[in-house]
Amino acid sequence: MQYTIENEILKLTIDTKGAEMVQLIHKPSNQPLLWNAGPAWNRHAPMLFPYCGRLLHGKFVAKGKEYQGGGHGFVRDLEHKLVDQTQNSLTFEVCSDENTLTIFPYAFCFRTTYTLEGETVRHSVEVKNPGQEPLRFGFGYHPGFLCPFDENHDTEDYQLRFDIPQSPVVQDTPGGFCDGTHLLMENSDVIPLTDQLFKEDSICMTQLTAKTLSIEEKGTNRKVEVSIEGFPYVLAWSAATEKLQFVCIEPWHSLPDRVDSTGNWEEKPCAAVLQPGESWSTSMDMRFVR
Repeated sequence: MQYTIENEILKLTIDTKGAEMVQLIHKPSNQPLLWNAGPAWNRHAPMLFPYCGRLLHGKFVAKGKEYQGGGHGFVRDLEHKLVDQTQNSLTFEVCSDENTLTIFPYAFCFRTTYTLEGETVRHSVEVKNPGQEPLRFGFGYHPGFLCPFDENHDTEDYQLRFDIPQSPVVQDTPGGFCDGTHLLMENSDVIPLTDQLFKEDSICMTQLTAKTLSIEEKGTNRKVEVSIEGFPYVLAWSAATEKLQFVCIEPWHSLPDRVDSTGNWEEKPCAAVLQPGESWSTSMDMRFVR
């Protein structure tokens, strides 16, 4: 089922499967802002929980038992329940049950809220531990934004821009698994977009001090500005197609497995370890300037 909220600038639709943004319209121009889940990538803006990226050998071991798992966890594929709706916000929740316990043996409640504030979508997430043992998990955002913004522009008309100069250290991920680092650039605020930029997969940046990372259209004031402050990892990614069709800006709180991972869940990079009754929260703002 889908639910829609809108204000004078934005019209946002959320699907209960994954509590995922599936459509975002800039009302004054009637232009779409999100990727349309086309053939290049069949999602719009999934949430990554209880882990980000891939598991080495597609599995992990928890409580002495082996579990299989695909990329980016499973909350993106669960049916979420609408628990609150106001004129400018939607809140969804999904909690562990007998089905999730067969693939992830820990209790959790995962709540997500979308709020419209002028030209900004605020996406907030809260994870609670309702169980009787510690809950260890990872989390990441994965929104895909249309780029180019319209058919009158090409890839070279765009760039990624930090609000202040950065010297990002990139986490190398050969085959999708962490193995080493390298310096992306020194004291620069711009990463030019090209059709070849993501041919080797995503760019996972660490040691950032910037508050925002934007997809910026050169020579105009049009941009998508994403808040990244407080996130230890920020990825930029697109499908390796002949021409760029979209760009994902992905603030993450955890990483994929290392190339030498033991597969032990208790050793996996995580966003938090919650004791029974504890909760953890994060949020990301997406500002659309047109």
